[in-house]
Amino acid sequence: MRMRNLVATVGVAALALTVGACGKDGTPAASGGGGSTSGDCGDLHKFDVAPAADVAGSPTYAKIKARGNAVVGVKADQPNLGYKDANGKRCGFDIEIARMVSAQLGFDPDKIEYKEIPSANRETAIGGGEIDYYVGTYSITDKRKKLVSFAGPYFVAGQDLLVRKGDTSMDGGKDSLKGKKVCSATGSTPIQKVKDEGLTEASNISEFKTYSECVSQLLDNKTDAVTTDDAILKGYAANAPDELRVVGKPFSTEKYGIGLPLADKALRDKVNAGLEKSFSDGTWQALYDATLGKSGSAGTPPPLEKY
Repeated sequence: MRMRNLVATVGVAALALTVGACGKDGTPAASGGGGSTSGDCGDLHKFDVAPAADVAGSPTYAKIKARGNAVVGVKADQPNLGYKDANGKRCGFDIEIARMVSAQLGFDPDKIEYKEIPSANRETAIGGGEIDYYVGTYSITDKRKKLVSFAGPYFVAGQDLLVRKGDTSMDGGKDSLKGKKVCSATGSTPIQKVKDEGLTEASNISEFKTYSECVSQLLDNKTDAVTTDDAILKGYAANAPDELRVVGKPFSTEKYGIGLPLADKALRDKVNAGLEKSFSDGTWQALYDATLGKSGSAGTPPPLEKY
């Protein structure tokens, strides 16, 4: 039962996420946080570091320049998005986007310092200067835009349901959730939607710091469905095709953005320009095809929403 072993490893390690474990690219975090959620990462994309990058008027960029490397908030439990392999090497679509941004800013992406930030702590980590930017299935919402700023979106997903393979009782999508036990990450947009729309009873909702813990609950028959963006769920289903499946009836539009300090418009504009370039020169497509594209689902760059 490969998937059970994977989520068990991540479930134990998830305790370290409460203290924001961090590590350099290609090496395990000092506290062991995050665990492994997939096989060997293989070769990461090779980015050309911009030789004369500058972001005038950006206090965040000035900090990165003085330090000599970027500090980036990420997730570590999302297959094909943001995870660490058995050797502690980080990879996935979000990790590649984070590395691309670092290179576009003029800093070696292999020197990124990663910090694993739980969903509920993202705004605090960005606003408090703990990280320079955040790339980790971070949905752009009007509420969050009052606390942080966003470059992007760089990907658009839809909320869906992950269920046990033989369970067809929720094939109607969100309208099938009444009376069902539903699990998601604490502080996430998907679980808030379940609450706001009353999709199931409050007593049936459970929340954990990581989605991997919810997947473990699903495999152990302690919950009926895990809900979050379909991109995340497809990663878990791909790791356990004989045990899990995605219903395939998305009921939201989730625009993933790169989280940045609220007042740093200069950096936001710079990152948006870099994203736009990656959309047009094929870099974004190459990153998608090598990660999320392995699920068999096609992907195309979304339109940017500059503000």
